[in-house]
Amino acid sequence: MKQTLGHVALVVRDYDEALAFFTELLGFQVIEDTPLEPGKRWVVVSPPGSGGTSLLLARAATPEQASRIGNQTGGRVFLFLHTDDFWRDYRQMTDRGIKFRRPPREEPYGTVAVFEDLYGNLWDLLELKQTKSKVEPA
Repeated sequence: MKQTLGHVALVVRDYDEALAFFTELLGFQVIEDTPLEPGKRWVVVSPPGSGGTSLLLARAATPEQASRIGNQTGGRVFLFLHTDDFWRDYRQMTDRGIKFRRPPREEPYGTVAVFEDLYGNLWDLLELKQTKSKVEPA
């Protein structure tokens, strides 16, 4: 059996402000932006070069949904943005005004810093350490 996680829904206040943040400040690509019923769109974004899970920007439609904007996980880190060059992306994000809540640090698994999105959800920017497998001589 093969399964994949296709999208993760992020509750947003407004499609266009969320699109501006993810495309202009984080450099994400718009995968799809399809109008549905009045006031509703199917908006999917993804980091550049990603072949994995994408982010579905879901505009809050009820007061209960709106109350979750910016705090979908009770203040825990919600999403993990993997990169192949931590310091390149950290500098770009800082230059673009992304707010980092915790400074970069080295961990056994890689280099990481916590930033927040436009609504206050917490993300990890993370470059995992490469694990090299041993090659047995032939």
